[in-house]
Parts: sequence; structure tokens; C-alpha cells
Amino acid sequence: MTVPARRLERAVGWAFKNIDVVVAAGIALTIGLLDIFGDVLSDDVVSGATLLVLGALAIGSIVERVRQPASIQEALAGTRRALDDQAMVSSLIGAEVGEALREARQHTNLWYFKGGTGTYLRAVTLPSCVNAAKVQRSQLNMKIDIVNPDDERACDAYARFRQMFAGQHNAAEAALWTRDRVRKEAYATVLAACWYRQRLATLEIAVHLSSVVSTLRYDLSESCLVITQDDRSRMNLLVRRGQPLYDYYVTELHQSREQAMELDLRPAPPLAPEPTVDEVRLLFDELRLPLPRTFTDSDIGEITTKALHAEDPYRR
Repeated sequence: MTVPARRLERAVGWAFKNIDVVVAAGIALTIGLLDIFGDVLSDDVVSGATLLVLGALAIGSIVERVRQPASIQEALAGTRRALDDQAMVSSLIGAEVGEALREARQHTNLWYFKGGTGTYLRAVTLPSCVNAAKVQRSQLNMKIDIVNPDDERACDAYARFRQMFAGQHNAAEAALWTRDRVRKEAYATVLAACWYRQRLATLEIAVHLSSVVSTLRYDLSESCLVITQDDRSRMNLLVRRGQPLYDYYVTELHQSREQAMELDLRPAPPLAPEPTVDEVRLLFDELRLPLPRTFTDSDIGEITTKALHAEDPYRR
């Protein structure tokens, strides 16, 4: 076969393999020349031809994908990865939240919490984890990140946030969320941390006070992360350990604590099983987090009750 013949054969072969491009180019060139050198075509014909060209190119794109099965496999693999990523997060509604937190407390030696004032932490998480560590004679590492009760602006902001959501369901409950209540709840969490620390030698507990209000609550154990909201009618989230999102939040919670103020709990004086008013006052003085002078003995008694006898908010 001569050289010109071989070239012609290759050209014809290329045209057949790329027939979509040839057709699109031919139509486009023909319409373009006619439109330039004469008023032969109407606007409708030109528009229709343009669509035809685009359609031919789209078909060519599909044909090209068919010619490349490896690309299809890559696309399918990417789709499977996207579906797997969606499975990283499970939704929780109603009673599922309490059950997820119960499972999270099983067989864990660490608990990281970030939230507003830590009511559920005081009522359930802290006593349950401490009791389990006593039975198992194991180490327990807890890190708590709550609103700073000494920061009035942060406490006001959190009170307004709670009022907004509580008011959608119960106006009377919304009215209870004042700056003083936020402060008492936060002080109660600090008191609870000190009280349990003195009753479990293997408990390593840290309390961080933040001036940035968190609108979500994060409870992270060795098995999972549970993200909840103050509005119980809204959806909550569960992230299992082993998923990238779990690791991301470990880092996120660490960075949040780094930007908060950590209390030194070591100077805490001994606390009785039911701390007295004087013991509580002395505790916060020693922690360099003195209680407001406006707080009466009754207010301090309320803080003690919230610290050691808090009500489980999920049982309301």
C-alpha cells in the first residue's frame, strides 16, 4: 500500500472513530458560512443548528466515556465513596439520643464534652462514667468545655439563645433562662468536677471556660461522637469512631479548649458528701473563680443541688 493510501486509510479510520466531532464540526462550519455570506437562513434555523451541534458534542462525550471503561469504574468508585461518606453520620431523634449516649458511655476511658453549661453531663455522664471506672478500677480522662460563668456577656448571649429556642415550645421555660441561671449552671458543673475528682483517684478531669457560646453539644467517647441541640425537636447526629469526621472533631474540640481558659483544680479544698455553703464559697475562692457577691446562701444551695442532684433533661 502506498503512503498516500495509508494516510487516507488512517484519516477515514479517525473520522469513523470520531464521527460525532466530524458531524458537529461539519454542521457548524456549513451553518456559519451560510450565515456569514448571505441571508439564506432564518434565526430559527440557526438556533436549531446550534442545538444540533451541542447535541452532537454531548453524544460524543458519552461515546468517549463508553470507550474508556476505566473512567467509568473510577466514576462508580467515586460514587461509592460518596455514599460511604454519607454513612459516617446517623441521625438521632427523641429517645434515640439517650440510647446513643448510653452506648457511648460503655467501655470508654475518655469523655470530651463541649456545650453550654453541661446539665446532662452533671446529671448522667459524669456519675455514670465515674461509677464504671470504680467498678472496673480503670483510668478515666474527662475534658469539659463550657461557658465561662465569670463572663457576663457570654452568659447573656447563652441565655438569649436558650430563650429563643425554649420560647418556641414553652414560654414559661424560656423565661427561666436568665444570666444568673446560666452562671449557676456553669458554676454547678465546676463544683461537680471538683467533687467527683476527690472521689476517684484515677479520674483526670479538666475544666475549660469559654467566652464563645456553643449552640451545639458535643459528647465524644472512645466509640463515637454524639452531637445534640438544645431544641429537642430537632435532629441530632451520631458519628462512629473510625470515620474521618470523628477525627476531625477530636482536633476541633482540642482547638476549642486551647482557646478557652483552663481552671487549675488542684487547689480545691476537701468537699463533704453534701458540701456546705462555706465549703462551696471557699472552693471557688481557691479556684480564683469567686462567686458573685450578690449570690445568697440560697443561691449557693441551688448550685450545690444542680451539681450533685441534677435532673436528666432527656427524661422531662
